[in-house]
Amino acid sequence: MKKLLLVLVVLFAGPSAFAQIEGHVTWAYAAKKVSATEAVILLKATIDDNWHIYSAYQKDGGPIKTSFKFNKSADVMLEGKIIEPKPHTSYEKNFGMNVSYFENSVVFQQKVKLKGKKATVKGSLEYMTCNDQKCLPPETVEFAVNVVL
Repeated sequence: MKKLLLVLVVLFAGPSAFAQIEGHVTWAYAAKKVSATEAVILLKATIDDNWHIYSAYQKDGGPIKTSFKFNKSADVMLEGKIIEPKPHTSYEKNFGMNVSYFENSVVFQQKVKLKGKKATVKGSLEYMTCNDQKCLPPETVEFAVNVVL
């Protein structure tokens, strides 16, 4: 009986031990000086073919929008909202509404003001990836960007 139980456990648990989390987006981060006290944080998503992520300004009631949380810091102050390029917008039957999304790659930007000459901007972002057949659960990614003026 013990041998049978062991065989069943190996048969059913074995394949899941080798499963990989499906991911179709990679993120890169950088900072660009724009004045003696200001910089722009660049958050770039590179998206696999046939997949997309959603706008930070996606309307409620549809897919999870891409969102950004910046950790509070005495050295850094956010200036305005996240800036994104113009997204594609089309009707998506899975959500029953027009959705705004990005394919291939997108760079989100956040302007910051520094109190000194350097700082590290830390935070997290959340996004959802979909293709024509399915959507993956939302994913949260932490980031840190060194800024030098």
